[in-house]
Amino acid sequence: MLVEARGLGKEFPASGSRFGRQEVVHAVQDVDLQIAPGETLGVIGESGCGKSTLGRLLLRLVEPTRGQVLFDGQDLSTLSGRALRSLRREMQIVFQDPFASLDPRMRVGEIVGEGMEVHGIASGDGLRRRVASLLEEVGLRAEHAQRYAHEFSGGQRQRIGIARALAVSPRFLVLDEPVSALDVSVQAQVVNLLADLQRARGLSYFFVAHDLRVVAHLSHRIAILYLGRIVEIGERERVLAQPAHPYTRALLDAVPEPGAARPPVLGGDLPSPLRPPGGCGFHPRCGWMQPRCCEERPRLRDVAAGQRAACDVLPFAGKIAVGGQSGKDVGGTETPEEEKPR
Repeated sequence: MLVEARGLGKEFPASGSRFGRQEVVHAVQDVDLQIAPGETLGVIGESGCGKSTLGRLLLRLVEPTRGQVLFDGQDLSTLSGRALRSLRREMQIVFQDPFASLDPRMRVGEIVGEGMEVHGIASGDGLRRRVASLLEEVGLRAEHAQRYAHEFSGGQRQRIGIARALAVSPRFLVLDEPVSALDVSVQAQVVNLLADLQRARGLSYFFVAHDLRVVAHLSHRIAILYLGRIVEIGERERVLAQPAHPYTRALLDAVPEPGAARPPVLGGDLPSPLRPPGGCGFHPRCGWMQPRCCEERPRLRDVAAGQRAACDVLPFAGKIAVGGQSGKDVGGTETPEEEKPR
């Protein structure tokens, strides 16, 4: 495996205290996962469930409270200084907001080439040639290197962010909702670009998203995150066709379909990660709750080949169609070109 997490957890101190004790936010709890070379693991969950924090833990941009992250067999927690810096070349991140993630004071060529200079990969004319090649690889033009980020549309800015991540030739990318801030037609272009880059470069992706159609297109396996815990994980087709956890079913039911009645809304709010419920964290919102669900926390267990779920009730076996997009190109038709830079 290229990336592996074992018992990974992260707690953040909260402001204030309760009964004289410092409260903590349980952002990520006891996560085990593996990502193989060339594989995309899609991660889905409501806002605040810990998806972005988990991605940053895999890169050691955030220090874990407990557990391990192994990259190509190396425990990241044992590395520091030059050894950690060298490994940074192998793993990069593409951020959610293309408007906030690029320095407005730097030209595009400087943004894309900065990592290559830091790691001593290229300089001078060689650097300029590599920057031009990267821009063309992500669908921009070489002359764009002389412009500033504010001169580009949102989709073009995200392409610049992708080029920056690719500049040091990584093997693993964390994609933190890279298309959620873009228009639908532009989303399709960027997702298809990511798929093409993965095939051409053999990249592994940790793909954070909330759009199940995007996940169905790009991911090989899907993990469902709830209150910082993985409640279901498995092969894409299996999870989307036969969800084994009530929360997965609720997410699938919420996907709107053209001409269909308004989908049911999952009742209740996401519980506070300051004081998560005992037992199964989903039980306050679950229509299939049993008494033991309030007391016993279910563990991930095999429910089918290539599928695991943390539920002791497992009431679902019906086939689900995800917005008519499962396994198909996002967008379905040729999308228009993005607006030209000003």
